[in-house]
This record gives sequence, C-alpha cells and structure tokens, in this order.
Amino acid sequence: MDIAARRSWRAIALCVIAATTLTACQKEVTEHANTAQLQNVITAPLRLSPSYQSEQVFTGTIRAGNTTGVGFELSGKLSELNVDSGANVRQGQVLAKLDTRLLEAERQEIQASLAQTQADVDLATSTLKRNLELKKSGYVSEQLLDETQTQLASLEAAKKRLLASQHANQLKLDKSHLLAPFDGIISQRQHNLGEVVAAGSPVFTLIGNINTEAYIGVPVAIANQFSTGQNVKVTVHNQPFTAKIAGMSAEVNPISRTVQLRISLPEHARVINGEIAYLHQQQTVEQAGYWVPISALIDGIRGRWNIYVAAQNSTIKASDITQRHIERRDVDILYTTQDMAYIQGAIKGDEHYVTQGLHKLVVGQAVSTLATTR
Repeated sequence: MDIAARRSWRAIALCVIAATTLTACQKEVTEHANTAQLQNVITAPLRLSPSYQSEQVFTGTIRAGNTTGVGFELSGKLSELNVDSGANVRQGQVLAKLDTRLLEAERQEIQASLAQTQADVDLATSTLKRNLELKKSGYVSEQLLDETQTQLASLEAAKKRLLASQHANQLKLDKSHLLAPFDGIISQRQHNLGEVVAAGSPVFTLIGNINTEAYIGVPVAIANQFSTGQNVKVTVHNQPFTAKIAGMSAEVNPISRTVQLRISLPEHARVINGEIAYLHQQQTVEQAGYWVPISALIDGIRGRWNIYVAAQNSTIKASDITQRHIERRDVDILYTTQDMAYIQGAIKGDEHYVTQGLHKLVVGQAVSTLATTR
C-alpha cells in the first residue's frame, strides 16, 4: 500500500476513535445530568412487629396518710396561737391555748374545799379514836359511836368527790392546751386570736409528713391486673416514683365506675397534698404493625393517613445511588407515643418509606436515596 493510502486509513481510524470517545463522554455527562436532577430523600425500611406495648395512664390525687382537723375538746376563748399555716410542727408541740382563768378559779375553789374537808376528816378521825377508847370504859354509847363513824365516812366520801373534781379540773386545764398529735405541717388555720371556739371545731388542719399515698381509680375491666404489694410506676409533677399498692377498694365508685387503688409513695417523695398523681400501666397488644416516626405521616383523603413509600425503579450502574419513585399508601394508626406511631395498611415489610421532607415530594416523583436510616 502506498504512503497516501496508509495516511488515509490512519485518518479514518482516528476519526472513529474520536467519535467513540465523544459518544461515551456525552453519555456520561447525560447520565450525571439526569442524576443531578433527582430529589435526594432519606428513607428507612419498614420492620413488621407482631405486637406493641401500650401504656395506659390513670389519674388520682395525693393524700397524706394523716390529715386531721385539730381542735379543742372544750369550748372557750383562744388566748394563744403559737403556729400558723405552713409551719412544721412536732408531736406534742403546743399549737394554741384557751383562756383558763375560770378554770384556775375553779381549781382554787376545789383546793379550798378539799383543805376544809381534810380538816373535818382529821377531826372526825380523832373523835372516833377517843370515842373508841372511852367505849372500853363504858363512857360512850353505841349510838354516839355509830354517829361518829358515819360522819367520818361521809367526810371521806366528800373528800373523794372533791379529789375527782380536782382531777377533772386538771384535765380541763390540760385540754386547754392544743397539742400536735403527730409530726406534720400546718395546712390551714381556721380561727383567729380572741375568737370563742366550740368544742371539736378545728383550729388547724394538720398534714402528716409520713405515709404519703396516692388514691387512683382504675376501670373494673383491668382492676384484676393489680394486686396488693405490687410495684407500680407513678408520676407526680413529672417526678417518677416506684410505688407500692397498699390496698384496693372492695367496691366500685358509683359515679366514676372505677375501683380505687391506695398506693404508698416512697419516703423520699416530695409531693403536696391534693396534687394530681398519674399511674402508668404497660400492657402488650397482640396486633401486627410497623413503628414509624410521626413526622413520616401526612394527611390523606377522607380523614385517612398516608405514608410515602420510595418504590425502586432501577439502579444506576457504576454508582451507589438508587433511583426510586414516590408512592402514596393509606395506613391506619393503631397507637402513638410522643414521637412514634404504630401503623398498618397498604404496606409490607422491607419497603422503604420517606422519613422526612415530605412537603417537597409529590406522587410519582423520581428520587434518589443516598442514605438509609436503620
């Protein structure tokens, strides 16, 4: 072959190589351009669960083990108020006093009468002794001796009566001092200084520091899930406690139709009488479904809920990018927590659903999943 022919064939080969290279470059550029136009989404696989844990919450109130209206057993005028609402008191501490001037006068009168009676008893005793000595000599008649003995017995009875009156007077003086029956906190003061209070009228409301309990009603249908001595979870003002059921009511409340549980809180619980207490009860519901974040759900038609599933189209070779398209699926919400939902519906296990950014997507849109959460 001559030189001209060889040059011609070389030129043709170079053109073929250049054309092939150009086509491959254009294909790669087009492929990257199409990929760049896809919306990147984050997905997660659906994992089927045979059941879920449902938490039921029941409400009640906190009551101190001892809550008492403390008052005098006697009527009278308040002369001293030693404590006020909010004060911490100890058992036996004097909380208030009544005016005892009349009782003091009565006590002095009884003492005087008792002294006079005692003198009469002493005289009658001496007289009886002399008469007994004289009787031996025959100088005292039987009648006079009987009269002396009777007089002495009468005086002794009068003395006992006065001693009883003295004891009663002392009890009234003691009960004019209002003492704390147990350690606790004064919740309320119902009377003011100088008021005349009736017997039994509460002057203070005293709340004990120990045996704090929660009284919570539960439906009859689940009351058999609880038993005395069982540990339960109780929260009061966002404070979680492990408490123990101290007792259960033997009858149903006619208004709420619930059975009341009496739950003892631990000694370290810092709660206030009357606060709301919450009993948390876990139970297993045997129903298949899928856990998804609430953020993965969107409103559907006719009050239904929907979830976006990234259905697979194809995989772009020489790349880690998976191309998919968006499908809308109807689902039912069976149970929710603070940020998760347990659902079932037109979905199946291992399908990939979109976890976030749903407002940027439409049904049928082509997307790419660069990362998948587990």
